[in-house]
Amino acid sequence: MEPPNGARECRLTGTGISEGVAMGRVALLHRDPKASVPFYFVLESDVAAEQLRIADAVRAAAEQLDALIAVVTERIGPAQANIFVAQKMMILDEVLAEQMRVIIAERLVNAETAAASALDAYESLLADLDSEYLRERASDIGEIRRRLLDLLNRTREDHAPSAPAASPALSGACVLVAEELTPGETVSLDTSRTVAFITERGGPASHAAILARALGIPAVSGVRNILSHFAHGDEVLVNGATGEIVVSPAPATLRLYPAAKRPVSRRLQAVAPVENLTVMANISLCSELNFVNTVRAEGVGLYRTEFELLAAGRMLSEDEQYQRYATVVKGMEGKPVFFRLFDLGSDKSAPFLEIPAEENPCLGYRGARLLLGRTDWLITQARALARAAAHGAIHVIYPMISDLDQFLKLRELFRQHTQDIAMHDIRHGVMLEVPSACLAAREILETADFASIGSNDLVQYLFAIDRNNELVSTDYRPDRPVFWRVLRLVMDAAAETGKPVSLCGEMGGQPQHIPKLLELGVTTVSVNPRFVGLARVTARRAAGPRASSPQP
Repeated sequence: MEPPNGARECRLTGTGISEGVAMGRVALLHRDPKASVPFYFVLESDVAAEQLRIADAVRAAAEQLDALIAVVTERIGPAQANIFVAQKMMILDEVLAEQMRVIIAERLVNAETAAASALDAYESLLADLDSEYLRERASDIGEIRRRLLDLLNRTREDHAPSAPAASPALSGACVLVAEELTPGETVSLDTSRTVAFITERGGPASHAAILARALGIPAVSGVRNILSHFAHGDEVLVNGATGEIVVSPAPATLRLYPAAKRPVSRRLQAVAPVENLTVMANISLCSELNFVNTVRAEGVGLYRTEFELLAAGRMLSEDEQYQRYATVVKGMEGKPVFFRLFDLGSDKSAPFLEIPAEENPCLGYRGARLLLGRTDWLITQARALARAAAHGAIHVIYPMISDLDQFLKLRELFRQHTQDIAMHDIRHGVMLEVPSACLAAREILETADFASIGSNDLVQYLFAIDRNNELVSTDYRPDRPVFWRVLRLVMDAAAETGKPVSLCGEMGGQPQHIPKLLELGVTTVSVNPRFVGLARVTARRAAGPRASSPQP
């Protein structure tokens, strides 16, 4: 695709909420959230009839959600289906029903007005809260509102149901641009054509973001005044890891992302493993396991276990965690699985976690520090993991480690509180993403069983760059000599100690970096499942004729 009418490249920055890189034409989604709400007064003799209309609409909405829950459970997984279970509980809430009945009776207004008034009050209350997590839940209220109004409108002959106004259909890959996507809209996306989405509202813990990650769709949010930046049909490149958006990308930019130009069907095709590079997959939820096996990943190199909590909206019990972890271990059938302990804090927080507010959470109470402060979380997760190890070997990754002492304290807590569980093959390693830990890599690897380089955060902390800050995000890039010197230091330490070191992060799946990683001695990467095939193709080419023939 070429930029339309010779348009100049324009860059925007938001917050990456679902990893991956994709390119397509912009499809705008316009919505007036307060439109199509008929208002009229009713006679006292009509109050009962209007209240019955509300009751019928609530019953029908619950039935719709039951059907959606069944579809999502089968297509994506039970954790994601719980999003709509929660919506059903909200819509059947007797307090809400009573409020709508009272509004009709006291104000003598129609059912649509009563429903909109009651739900608008809930939505405004959540939207005004300081908690980002609770603000994200306002979108659930908005979706319930639209569902009820649509059902009520269907009972009126003089009013058609409201719907988002989509721009004219496009051929080929498209990138959906909207102020906000509801969970229902997200799960209904045609993933054979919709390669990414960009929104103004919705953070990493939003339901739309959780569903996007489960569907494997790159996504960026937090773009202010979003509809003013895009025109229908614009060519756009979306990087869901860095939050970068490139409108009308120049040829030089396109050459940096060769995989983004491939049709969706080609990017999802499985590519046979290669000899010179082990390629594993990153996951956030156990329900993503089918995708991992579809692309024939050689293991799960990074299981971001904290997203299981964020998806559920609460802390999970030991049994609940065990069920999820055991599902992944058994599903990989002997292939390695790397579980990152809860990497909470910073942008991955929620009210139920009760993490204190901080001025600079990226440098505050997060990762390893938070686990040392909340040892109850660590103990529960450690026990669940130890039980899951009965089904196969597991690797435990300790996040945001800054020095050896921190790792030793956490590992001792893990071992101390799992002594009563039959020991199986559990290996303990460190995520190398803090510069101080990279500088101490040799000392750490003499004790740890393995390490994994977290390239995304390492770039951010090494160069003191907030990758979500549009004023400095252009400097967020690993193609600088000092970054590669740090990687060399780590890989030298791996060679000296004989300990395995892998790399997880966006660059592990990028063709421009893979040959250089191989030269450094990196033989294992873990990437977004969509880029497992691309990493293998690139590694095969880098190896030359010897590896040109695919393995069976």
